[in-house]
Amino acid sequence: MTTGDRPTVPVSAVPDAGTSDVGAVVLLDVREHDEWALGHAPGALHIPVTDIPARLAEIDPDAELFVVCRQGGRSAVVVDYLNQNGYEALDIRGGMVAWQQAGRALVRDGDGPATVY
Repeated sequence: MTTGDRPTVPVSAVPDAGTSDVGAVVLLDVREHDEWALGHAPGALHIPVTDIPARLAEIDPDAELFVVCRQGGRSAVVVDYLNQNGYEALDIRGGMVAWQQAGRALVRDGDGPATVY
């Protein structure tokens, strides 16, 4: 499914980060450091949205690439940017809020329960 020209997927369609039956899967989290520290998906790659151009080489161009932020605004911008630069990225609808609401795994840097909101 697409939103405009942007390919999107629901949280339920996102495989766990790492590897799948078809190859590498990258879950790219583009939220800020403080958001990431409170809770993120296990195995996700964290590159804040403003760092994407400078850190593009860290993103596997051959991976199945899913991009997420808190609710979908920043990830939409990043998906458009990546797709204009030779990647095939998918935007996760509803972001990490939808991720947490769906009961998907969350981990946290430091003590306390992992959370997004």
